[in-house]
Order: sequence, then structure tokens, then C-alpha cells
Amino acid sequence: MSITRQIKSFYTDGACSGNPGPGGWGTIIYFTDDSVAEIGGAEAQTTNNRMEMQAAIAALKVLKTSGQAEPVTLYTDSEYVKNGITKWIKGWKKKGWRTSQGKAVLNQDLWETLDVLNSPLVEWRYVRGHSGNQGNERSDQVARAFATGKSPVLKNSFDLNSSPAIVKSKNLSVTRRADSAVAPELTDNHIEPNVPTSDFAMIDSPISSPTNAIDELPREVRVAQLRNLVETLRTADEIATQGYLISSSELADLMDVNASAVTSRGDHWPWRNWIVSRVRREGNQILWQLERVDQVNTTDAD
Repeated sequence: MSITRQIKSFYTDGACSGNPGPGGWGTIIYFTDDSVAEIGGAEAQTTNNRMEMQAAIAALKVLKTSGQAEPVTLYTDSEYVKNGITKWIKGWKKKGWRTSQGKAVLNQDLWETLDVLNSPLVEWRYVRGHSGNQGNERSDQVARAFATGKSPVLKNSFDLNSSPAIVKSKNLSVTRRADSAVAPELTDNHIEPNVPTSDFAMIDSPISSPTNAIDELPREVRVAQLRNLVETLRTADEIATQGYLISSSELADLMDVNASAVTSRGDHWPWRNWIVSRVRREGNQILWQLERVDQVNTTDAD
């Protein structure tokens, strides 16, 4: 007889090597009986934000196919994903998938998928990346492994497309904590079921991303990516020219990286055609300034 397992929460994360470049995503599923399942995947050419979204999409697919009627919490360290699905998407749809500046919304295809799969049962919560939260750390580990052409040894993994009844499968082997009959309450500082790091060994993947992956993409895809890049560079140039200060999360969205990748770089560093400098802190936000490299060099020469 199959046993229905109630999902308690998801942790999702994405990673990208090069951004754009080879990417990976990881989704960790925690059940109320303290069992855990892990899934993940890779793409040859993508961005960090798309992988963050893909991980969340995988979580929502699992929830939908489970038939569960109880609420769950989905944790992501991407403010882009969390704010996009809970705040910005309503305005985007009203404007015909245009931003408040009238520009086309990036990653519209994935936003539309997220919107269809999203459910009132899901509570979207942001968790700070690389802060010691085990669910976040593990999903990051899975995503980074796939992004670098390797594959993590996943616990109780399954094929998302061919195993729609994952939480009802009587063949699902699970790992439970013998010392706890009831799952502890989850907060951003508390870790759900403890999983030893030794279980997270990485192995070489037979499907490593080829070095010429970009050239193998269809021309229209490459052109679309180039247009998105140009739009990003134009936005950065406008920010620099106007002297606007932007927050760490806004800068991370512009660069298409995790916010932690911004704050961990220090106070002064180069990015493409700009020098990024930390200006000051306002409340919980760090504000940054962009300056064109050629202008900085001219100033130094003077």
C-alpha cells in the first residue's frame, strides 16, 4: 500500500558558470515525516536567473503532481525570483509583459510557466545565501555541481517528468531521523533534517557541457541572448551616466547573479565596462555606484 507523504518545504537554487554559460539548478524537498528528496539538472547555455527560476519551477511541478492540499514554504535566495512571482508579475502582465520603463520582461517564458504553476498553497520566502542554512547550502551545492559539468549524488532522486506521484510512491526510499517523531519548526536560522556532508560527494558527469556549446545553439537564440545583453549594458550605462546609486539586490539583478556574489567582492571592483564602488549603507541596504572605465582612467590621468 502506498504511503502519502506531505511536503513541508522546498529549497531551490540556481548557478551559472560564466553567466551566460553552462548552468545548473537544485531543488531539495523536505517532507513532514523528516524524509528528504533531491532533484536537479543542467543546461548548456543559460543564465543564473534562469536557473534560479528553473529550480522553483521544478518545486512547483512536484507540488502540483502530488495533489497535496496542505500549504508549503518555498525558500529561495533569489530576490529576483521571490519579488518577481509575488510582486512584479501582476504589473508585467497588465502591461503586456513590459516593465514600468516599457522594456520587454526578461525570461518571459519562465515567468509564464511559474505563473501557471504557482499556487495559493505556496508561501514564498527569501533566505540569505551562504548563511549556513543547510537547505540553501545543499541546493546551491547541487546547482553548482551541475553547472560545472558534474553531478551530485542525490538523495532519493527521481525523474520529474516520469514520476508524477513522487510523494505517493511506495518504492521511494527515504532517510529519517530516528531521534525525532515530529519535524521541528523551520525558520531561516534553523536547519531541517540534518544530512551529513559526506553524502554529497561529486562525480564526473558523462554529459559535460562542451566548450563550443554557444556555437551549437540556434542562431535566433544567440541573437536573443545578445539583445538581452545589449539591453543590460545600456541600462548599466544609463545608471553610470546619471550617477544613480543602486542597492546590492538591484545590482545583482542587473548582473544576473546572486546578491551574495555582489557583496562578497569587496568595495571596489571591475565589471565589464564599469568600476563598481560601494558608496554607503542605508538601513539594511548597501548602495553602489557604477563608473565607466574610460572615464575613470581619464580622471586618473588628469
